[in-house]
Amino acid sequence: MIADLMPSTAACAEAFEDSGEEDALFPEERALLGRSVEKRRREFATVRACARRALADLGLPPAPVLPGVRNAPRWPDGVVGSMTHCDGYRAAVLARSADLLAIGIDAEPDLPLPGGVRDSIALPAEQAWLRRADARRQPGPAHWDRLLFSAKEAVYKTWYPMMRTELDFGDAEITFGVDEFPASAESTTGTFDARLLRPARGPHGRDVTAFTGRWAAGRGLLVTAIAYTAFSPSVPPVASGRSHPV
Repeated sequence: MIADLMPSTAACAEAFEDSGEEDALFPEERALLGRSVEKRRREFATVRACARRALADLGLPPAPVLPGVRNAPRWPDGVVGSMTHCDGYRAAVLARSADLLAIGIDAEPDLPLPGGVRDSIALPAEQAWLRRADARRQPGPAHWDRLLFSAKEAVYKTWYPMMRTELDFGDAEITFGVDEFPASAESTTGTFDARLLRPARGPHGRDVTAFTGRWAAGRGLLVTAIAYTAFSPSVPPVASGRSHPV
């Protein structure tokens, strides 16, 4: 799923079941597991196996993937990337920093958000769209509230390793580049824009004001992905009508 959402400069690897590759972990990685339960150990090992497959696709040797500040993965010099895992899915996407400035990916089960979470993550315009979608009871390719959550997770994963400052759910307004109410559940991919409400100067010397991303739904999963470059287009104001708030 993930490779279809990323540019050709990115190396992508995914798994839909755990491979039991704990023996392939580096000692530093194995030490992080401590007394973790078996499920945690298997997903930890599998997502790192994905990361090493992506490193190999970039022509780089295997390396331990250790957490840095705020648990953002630490990659070899000259590499940017992101990892994600949820029930039934593990993935890693990496690229050379000469090709992409930042990557953010997220995977979620295609299920409604738990009670109370929707209200805590959605801005007023996003809440209004979700209410209209609820009123129409229109079938769509995904649970839109969960897709919104996933897109905001991808925004944070793109932002933090590059900017090293916090970003909250309320600091990005998401719009999806699809018809406001899909006519059927057949469409399983789309785009989204994230307008950053607290823009800041990025490492490339330009203000980071927006991200553009893509999403896919299938196999009971939602996957979102952002590949950010110095030349990523700016997102027009939400009122422009080019896309619809979530």
